[in-house]
Amino acid sequence: MRADPVKELALPERDWVERFLDYLALEKRYSSYTTRNYCHAAVKFFTWLRREKWSGEVEMIRQRNVRDYVIESRRGLSPRTVHNHVSALRSLFNYLVKNKRVSSNPFVGLTLPKLGKSLPKILTRNQILKLLEAPLLLQENGGIKPAEASRDQLVLEILYGGGLRVSELTGLNYGMVETSRGIARITGKGGKERLCPLGRRAIKCLLNHREQYAAAHGFDDPIFTGKKGNRMRVREVQIMVKNYLALAGLPMDLSPHKIRHSFATHMLDNGADLRLVQELLGHASLSTTQIYTHVGTGRLKEAHKKAHPRA
Repeated sequence: MRADPVKELALPERDWVERFLDYLALEKRYSSYTTRNYCHAAVKFFTWLRREKWSGEVEMIRQRNVRDYVIESRRGLSPRTVHNHVSALRSLFNYLVKNKRVSSNPFVGLTLPKLGKSLPKILTRNQILKLLEAPLLLQENGGIKPAEASRDQLVLEILYGGGLRVSELTGLNYGMVETSRGIARITGKGGKERLCPLGRRAIKCLLNHREQYAAAHGFDDPIFTGKKGNRMRVREVQIMVKNYLALAGLPMDLSPHKIRHSFATHMLDNGADLRLVQELLGHASLSTTQIYTHVGTGRLKEAHKKAHPRA
């Protein structure tokens, strides 16, 4: 289904952006979340070009145009968002070059604002325990019914037990989980499949939820459903986690993805091999996983600073 923002574009850029998004979804098999972000970056860029009295000819876009766009974008966007937008637009113009619509990519070699070396935020083990207990506490207080509490606890257990992305979690069907082995077959970014252990607690919650509350649990039936029985959406999970963070008195700047960060950091803290964690997370590059080693090191340094008299 076409993202609505594309309709705001005029021809010819609307046609090429639509083709590009189809290419991402159908050939590259990017998630709807990633495709949507690429869409917003393209719409923002071409809308800006139109305001700047651009001729409408894609091949007439030069690096000076994109440089001006980056400079103006920095006034309202964070450096990280600017980097993400430029990455999306660079991919779009690579696609246009590949299809002989333009002769060169104006985003190649572009100087971008420097990014600070920020470490991913994580939940401590005690915070994770508080979060995992929140659905049952809410049920005991009459805030939700048992079926919803069971589903929500299962969401949290699988996010932490398997280190899944939210889109991977919402895409789970019953046939993708081998409960006897405690393993799920996950379809990650780019359509790549991996096997992911979910942990004993998560499997126990899954079996309990399936037997007591699942309206259907055939091979292709979704594990996580909303109030109308449809597959749960990513946004629903994000809102749900935010609500439980508030209920547990945890920082509201945390998110479902921070549970994934926590999974990786806690695995490494307990001696897991870095390449094993890379495989479990579905990272294409080891360098992406290595940031979690810095999280552990940072915590060690902080503990040393607090405890050592000469720190």
